[in-house]
Amino acid sequence: MKVIDSHVHLYPPELNADPTAWAVKRGELHWAKLCTRRRKDAIAVQGFPCVEELLREMDRAGVERAVLLGWYWEQAETCPWQNRFYGKCVRAHPDRLLAYATIHPGAGHWPTLGELHRARDEGLVGIGELSPHSQGYGVDDPVLREVLTLAADWKMPVNLHVTDPGSGKYPGRVETPLADFVRLARAFPRTKFTLAHWGGLLPLVDPDARDLGNIYYDTAASPLLYGSDIWGRFAAALPPERIIFGSDYPLNVYPQLAAEPEMSRLIAEARAAGAGEAIMRENALRLFTR
Repeated sequence: MKVIDSHVHLYPPELNADPTAWAVKRGELHWAKLCTRRRKDAIAVQGFPCVEELLREMDRAGVERAVLLGWYWEQAETCPWQNRFYGKCVRAHPDRLLAYATIHPGAGHWPTLGELHRARDEGLVGIGELSPHSQGYGVDDPVLREVLTLAADWKMPVNLHVTDPGSGKYPGRVETPLADFVRLARAFPRTKFTLAHWGGLLPLVDPDARDLGNIYYDTAASPLLYGSDIWGRFAAALPPERIIFGSDYPLNVYPQLAAEPEMSRLIAEARAAGAGEAIMRENALRLFTR
């Protein structure tokens, strides 16, 4: 079975060289709190691979293609910086990598929409991972609403970060009320949304959300959040066409088993739970085919 990993992060060499120093210099302290810390056992929360290392990990795990997601940056100017890097990545490896553009409505109307036009021209195929709650704007922000309308017109899926309201505390945790995602899906029925991290269990706690056919759910960071029974719980609540495999690599989602992040264990967990080709590959292809 071929696999598309629809939730992967990657950063330019200047960040990888010293992530903490880069974050201080660029004013991205929330990202640093989430991504540069170590756990109580001193294992790093995540790695910082280069493009070539990502490709080798994909080969080891049998991942056909990876989708590079942006980040919900605090500073608007960081978004085009990452988008240009992603543009280079997909041009260099068009058969292996796809990428999303990230934006910050705080940049204003024309800078934000102009950046989206440029990212689309460079071959980026979606928007996200966004987090209005982390970036300091509301889900009713007028620039965000323009972005979501444009996403529908261009058939570009939008990935949104979701925090499970019942999850435990961790450094950098931000509340993301589930009702906000329902509001967005209903306000923009032509826009395809992917709610990251199983959508914070939205369809399990709100049965009405199951009927929102423009919401998909990715499995990023699953082992850090839920037991392996999560696959069966979602399979009982939603058709498989609404679930998309994503690992959140290079986040280490099995820190109790290995000191370094990798993709293959989560793929094995998904297959053992009965995830078929729809979840592991085909659903992603449908999202990215315009």
